[in-house]
Amino acid sequence: MSTEPAAGLPDLVIGEDGLARPVWATTDPLLREYYDREWGMPVRDETGLFERLSLEAFQSGLSWLVILRKRPTFRKAFADFDPEAVAAFDQDDVTRLLDDAGIVRNRAKIEATIANARATVALRDSVGLVELIWSHKPATTPEPVTYEDVPTQSTESKKLAKSLRSHGFRFVGPTTMYALMEAVGIVDTHLVGSHRRGSSGIWSR
Repeated sequence: MSTEPAAGLPDLVIGEDGLARPVWATTDPLLREYYDREWGMPVRDETGLFERLSLEAFQSGLSWLVILRKRPTFRKAFADFDPEAVAAFDQDDVTRLLDDAGIVRNRAKIEATIANARATVALRDSVGLVELIWSHKPATTPEPVTYEDVPTQSTESKKLAKSLRSHGFRFVGPTTMYALMEAVGIVDTHLVGSHRRGSSGIWSR
């Protein structure tokens, strides 16, 4: 993937297709595909949000590229992230998952994912996962020009983390929740000048 720096925008590069992207999205074809088609686009269904919540937790301490490469296996191992199916997992499933080299074999994160599935199902009797997460959408979104301008957490992500923890969710710290908010379009942290800025339809460029 040949690229060249974007004039006056140090963290953006122009691809061979003439489109501006952040440097991180040009280092691997899988990252570029994810950036162009998924990252920052609205996710408003329970299964989709449960999957993103789960994968953000597994990503903690690792690169997102590792998770993307393993995502097909994650989906197979976790019943396509159907909350009801995962909520029914037992210790035999934990053992199975710990033996699965195709995912991140971390007992605490595996058990957290099962607990979060049960919490997701329990939320159906009240607010629901989708409404709970999206209710933390801020009034404004950042307008970052460089990586340094991109927040790692916010008042809203702290409140979301606290709310989810009160409902029994795990691995939902404010930094992880801000990454989730970025990934599902609740905030738009595409760099100013990127071809994806404002593409979610939720925030203007």
